Amino acid sequence: MRALRKLGFLTIGLFDAADPRAGHESTLQIIELGEQLGFDSAWLRHRHLQFGISSPVAVLAAASQRTRHIELGTAVTPLGWENPLRLAEDWATVDVLSGGRLNPGLSVGPPMNFDTVKDALYPDTAEQEDFSYQRVKRLLGFVRGEKASDFSGARAFEEFSDQVQPHSAGLGERLWYGGGSLSSARWAGENAMNFLTSSVVKAEDAEPDFAQIQLSHIQAFRAAHPLGAKARVSQGLVVIPTDSADPEQIAKYQAYVDRRTPRTAEPQGPARMLFARDLIGTSEQIAEQLHAHAAFAEVDEVAFALPFSFQHEDYVQILTDMATRLGPALGWSSSAAD
Repeated sequence: MRALRKLGFLTIGLFDAADPRAGHESTLQIIELGEQLGFDSAWLRHRHLQFGISSPVAVLAAASQRTRHIELGTAVTPLGWENPLRLAEDWATVDVLSGGRLNPGLSVGPPMNFDTVKDALYPDTAEQEDFSYQRVKRLLGFVRGEKASDFSGARAFEEFSDQVQPHSAGLGERLWYGGGSLSSARWAGENAMNFLTSSVVKAEDAEPDFAQIQLSHIQAFRAAHPLGAKARVSQGLVVIPTDSADPEQIAKYQAYVDRRTPRTAEPQGPARMLFARDLIGTSEQIAEQLHAHAAFAEVDEVAFALPFSFQHEDYVQILTDMATRLGPALGWSSSAAD
């Protein structure tokens, strides 16, 4: 069992379509609260054509100016929606603005519901777009300083670089791959990325034991990574501590968990996606379950996922309990500067 070294949280950043500013402001306030509570990291999900954050890079740029210490990540940016060169520029810019705190997470594959959006997203090139790992490798190369142009130097009164600018030293070591299969875990390791493993995995041909499948992914990633056992892995389960929740909140949280529990009984769909059970209860109860979790025993970083549909005051309660009760129950202590 590794001691928990980094405590983080993940939010989808929901908003009301009639008043989107309020939801985005709530997300920024939650990140500020996370820093005040001593969390090591805050992560944003990516949601396109939904009522969640569609542009984490913009929100994290704002968050970088309202915080000083907390690391800021995406979990994850689906790269099929992005141009790797432009995204490399955006990420480098936010990393510079944040003082080197950005931890971009990404995934590969066609955009969700691609048939319904391809004419808007890639009207002329949809059939030619490469959504394979090569798209990730292009991004990695640009972030890590490989040439993006065959020209550098002066033209008239302007200077041009053949590399992405700004170049943010160190960002290339803080790129994360969000994977749910053995093949993606191995690929992330072979390409010296960090590895995000969440509450969803592919059962593939394995027995439907979530913790054991997730453990096999972590082991495959580290076996392929140049740093071996020292390669960074972050686990993102849904946990809902109830220590300071009132009875109404507890009832709402339990109803949320109950609605989601049936899908955890067996792998779902042709891809055999297996969902982890949400963990709800006192911090002591959740810590006991995590200590018995085979995959949790192999990580020293977490980005616990906040439930999608709660209110701002609920997130304040959950984050406060995570930082003041659950984290310490897992052996964590804040290292944030005052």
